[in-house]
Amino acid sequence: MSDSEPGRRGKVEQLIEKHDLDGIGDRLERRWTANGDERKSLRDLADEFNRELLRVALIDAEIQPLDGDVENVYRLLTDDDVSTADRTRAKRRLDREDVDVDHLQQEFVTYQAIRTYLREHRGASYSSEKRDRTESEKEHIQRLRGRVQSVTNSKLAQLRRNDDIELGSFRTLVEVNVLCRDCGTKYAVEALLDNGGCDCVGSDE
Repeated sequence: MSDSEPGRRGKVEQLIEKHDLDGIGDRLERRWTANGDERKSLRDLADEFNRELLRVALIDAEIQPLDGDVENVYRLLTDDDVSTADRTRAKRRLDREDVDVDHLQQEFVTYQAIRTYLREHRGASYSSEKRDRTESEKEHIQRLRGRVQSVTNSKLAQLRRNDDIELGSFRTLVEVNVLCRDCGTKYAVEALLDNGGCDCVGSDE
């Protein structure tokens, strides 16, 4: 997949115009900005867009795909779990049907291209996106802290069993604190993230 952008227009915009994909831009934006379970990720939308490109390629080759055909062929072409033999057979079948597989795969877009199209071309935004990133990073930090705690417990217990150290019943505490050097306030990292940053930022004092 290449996201190169000849000229000023982005790749997704060019492909929409080239293949007359009327309405797909509205659909992508609507699904990206939806709430709850109806919202689709950028990766899901990239797959949806690429399946539409595949559907058009099949129709251009005078192949009328049956229900589920497009999804299955796309899976064979792109899924990491598909064997090399199955992927090769799928490509050969498309070649026999006069589908230019190499060109089609070059047209496939990544989630970054979809994001660029939605944000820069359509001016779309997802209000919870910033919050989602913060929550994701907080969870990542918590997992790392849990791993440090687990490894420390294991190593201390091993040293104690081997009589390398003397230690009674113990409990490992792992804290991650953040000190704001501008105001001197110290936060637990979760509290800082939940607070949206340090209170001194943007203060008039």
